[in-house]
Amino acid sequence: MKIPVYQVDAFTDSLFGGNPAAVCLLESWPDDEQLQMIAAENNLAETAYIVTAENGYELRWFTPAVEIDLCGHATLAAAYIIFRFLQPALNQVSFSTKSGVLTVQRETEDRLSLDFPARKPVPADITQAAINAMGKAPIAAWQSRDLMLVYENEADILALEPDWLAFKELNSHFAVIATAKGDQADFVSRFFAPLAGIPEDPVTGSAHCTLIPFWADRLGKDKLLARQLSARGGTLYCQHKGDRVIMSGHAVLFMQGEIYL
Repeated sequence: MKIPVYQVDAFTDSLFGGNPAAVCLLESWPDDEQLQMIAAENNLAETAYIVTAENGYELRWFTPAVEIDLCGHATLAAAYIIFRFLQPALNQVSFSTKSGVLTVQRETEDRLSLDFPARKPVPADITQAAINAMGKAPIAAWQSRDLMLVYENEADILALEPDWLAFKELNSHFAVIATAKGDQADFVSRFFAPLAGIPEDPVTGSAHCTLIPFWADRLGKDKLLARQLSARGGTLYCQHKGDRVIMSGHAVLFMQGEIYL
């Protein structure tokens, strides 16, 4: 069996930036063990699998270690492949996922907008475990799917040097978002999920489901520019719309080929 596979750099307009994702085109769903083994072999933050459905596509996401409930950059990558190779006449595509129906709109040839659920955080305690994991105490802590730690400024975010072993004390959290008001962007962030096989994710759409409503409230504006301060870096054009968030970004094709099973 041969599976078409593409690798796309998402939330960037240039190769070797943003967050790389593999997109695999399936005719039907194999067993989950095989999906996980392919994702481990790809060894990217996420592998997206899509299967044609009646009203669009079914979509699932796997890290090298686990299946996850929501992924922004791999959804952007999957939509980019559909618009470019599978259905170039489309301007909008719908995905059935573990997080409900997600839609992606084509704004330009390579800038796409994702319509995702907002995950507004609630206040949380600043624990010693979080301080140990991040190496620096935040000024506030919030909780949604992920633990979100707020720092004083952008320099604090850039200077963080997490202790991966200490993350074992945070096993009740899928991941940690570190964020602060930006110097040039409205806000900046970094994202750490070592217990899910992703020590630091380059650009994380699902984290912005929490970041966007938080910073929209804090800054008193619904349209925001976000930067994720990983080594590769990424830019997201964001909008808060009640219980939904819009994230727009570019995508670039890096590679296409076939998986042989």
